[in-house]
Amino acid sequence: MATNIAEQFIEALRALEEKRELELMAALYAEESETGNINAPEKFTGQTDAREFWTKYRETFGEVHSTFRNRIITDTRAALEWTTEGTTANGAPVNYEGVSILEIEGDRITRFRAYFDPEALGRQIERAATASGQ
Repeated sequence: MATNIAEQFIEALRALEEKRELELMAALYAEESETGNINAPEKFTGQTDAREFWTKYRETFGEVHSTFRNRIITDTRAALEWTTEGTTANGAPVNYEGVSILEIEGDRITRFRAYFDPEALGRQIERAATASGQ
């Protein structure tokens, strides 16, 4: 089951990145799920907060595309290694990589965490904002 959810997650992320389609992603989450990353101090709980988390993610970028290199999947967990490339909301190039961990119960994600170098991403976004005069 975790393999199916991991593949659905990748497809939902693709839909979010390419078409700004949010509902496929939100539907993967359990109502009592937790969503976050190393850069988000807020606690995002449940499907409603998952929508907020992924909306904020998508708003960070103009164009964006994630490529998955490795998938390590057990019965209840998935580790997905990725590279994300695109542009900031201001149009400057951005490129970073990391790993996402999904904890899965049945057919829903119960916990999501993404780990990456927030300073490297922050520098790219900051440079773009400075270059555009914001």
